[in-house]
Amino acid sequence: MSNERSEEPATDRLARAVRAAETALIEYEIAVDTFRIEVDNFSRLHHQRLGPVYRRMDELDALIAEAVAARTGDPEDLRAARTARAAIAPMPGLEDLLGGWVQEDGMSPEALAMLSGEQVAPPKRVRASEAARKIYRDLVRQAHPDLSADPEERSRREEFIVRVNRAYADGDEAQLAALAEEWATGPREAPDLLTRAEELYARLEWLAQRKDWLAQQVRELEESAIGSMLKLAADDPDGLLEEISEELHAQVAQKEARLAELNREAAGHTSDERPADAASAADAPSGTDGAEQAVAGQAAEGQHTAHDHADERRS
Repeated sequence: MSNERSEEPATDRLARAVRAAETALIEYEIAVDTFRIEVDNFSRLHHQRLGPVYRRMDELDALIAEAVAARTGDPEDLRAARTARAAIAPMPGLEDLLGGWVQEDGMSPEALAMLSGEQVAPPKRVRASEAARKIYRDLVRQAHPDLSADPEERSRREEFIVRVNRAYADGDEAQLAALAEEWATGPREAPDLLTRAEELYARLEWLAQRKDWLAQQVRELEESAIGSMLKLAADDPDGLLEEISEELHAQVAQKEARLAELNREAAGHTSDERPADAASAADAPSGTDGAEQAVAGQAAEGQHTAHDHADERRS
């Protein structure tokens, strides 16, 4: 009896420690979730407001590279122009390519059929029968992974639930019944026989693990591109977004000025050369030299015309 009385104060202190840890963890989770929401909001606003500016910068880079390549004809400039133009139309992402073909439990039946050549049997109906639904609900209640704290048992339950979900999605009542029988005759996890103190210690251990997991989430958020930007202006993230916007618009203005300069140089180069070619052809003496100059002038004229057509296609 005296042992029980001596254990009660220690258990009470442990219970108070657990409640304090739970309160602290809740506050920490609120802070983490707040930061995650800010990162998501900043990412969306960044994409909505500045996405068109980034696209304009890419387009200007391609136009400038193409103007330089048309002027020089250098293979390296031509390659740079092709690269800049290709950057405007990126390859589709993995989700775009595999959307709908990969599910939580692996590849979809349609994807497997494409690989194996076998026909896919469509489900018989949108919603399974009431009997199948009852078996499914009972199986999930009994076999849900969260009902076990043992890692091996959780893994066994997770694999079993995948099979249950697949059978239910197919509306296969016979398969669900077979799974129910399998679960009824399968191994059983030993019941927990913990004292109150052991339960409290286990709870404290879980709380510590949860906090470590949240801390890892915070590190990943802070190390992300958007999270790193937010850390630079934690007090005024909206002001940071405006500052980035102003800087990008200034870069766009510089690139537009550079492109206009290249276009003026190309136009001035063409207009300056045409009168000189015509004058040289008119003033040339008769004979071989005059004929050669006339041919050169015609060739130059043809070259300018080709440049003009190229400019029209680019515009």
